Amino acid sequence: RELIAQYLPLENTTLLELGCGTALATRKIAETYPSVKIIATEVDRIQHEKNLQIDDLPNVSFRYGGAEAIDVEDASVDAVIMLKSLHHVPAELMDKGFEEIARVLKPGRIAYISEPAFDGEFNEILRLFNDEQQVRQAAFSAIERAIASGKFELTEEIHCKSLSRFEGFEDFERRIMGATHSDFAIDDALFAQIKAAFLPHIDADGVAEFHNPIRVDILRRV
Repeated sequence: RELIAQYLPLENTTLLELGCGTALATRKIAETYPSVKIIATEVDRIQHEKNLQIDDLPNVSFRYGGAEAIDVEDASVDAVIMLKSLHHVPAELMDKGFEEIARVLKPGRIAYISEPAFDGEFNEILRLFNDEQQVRQAAFSAIERAIASGKFELTEEIHCKSLSRFEGFEDFERRIMGATHSDFAIDDALFAQIKAAFLPHIDADGVAEFHNPIRVDILRRV
């Protein structure tokens, strides 16, 4: 949140969030900056239908669609934000996604791209049923190509850690293993393996916290 506040224009502007998921970050931004207009897109139809039921965020418009085909007019947004969503775009569509981001951004405005690094304790659990090494590398490669295209310039690359907090294994199972955007095909044996890997991280209060390495690329539309 501190980085978003530092790098993005969030007063009386239009923000496009690509891949808003359950809209948790969307809500925090919308409630903190009521003058910002947020267009929040999601390609998972099930989650998008759930987001449409949100009725207490008047400055947010939820739309269905992926980064490769953005239903927004040319040069109409002040910032684009992707929070750990670029690696969910099919690799063959990532370049098209950056073309679309360049199209909808006003010249000189910012695209904020955060992606998880393939490292850390949380990743060791995640990779048991969802190994994202290749797609995360594809995302970083797509960022490099977007810069090389001349449509963006890299203004800053930031390495930090983000906090993932779960109220026990059931919370992790619901939010991560039960995500509707993917079918992880978890059988009983794999379920037991995942649970055994997760349980040692739960503290005396029943909470598991993970500090995950993140890379943030701040791109300016040329």
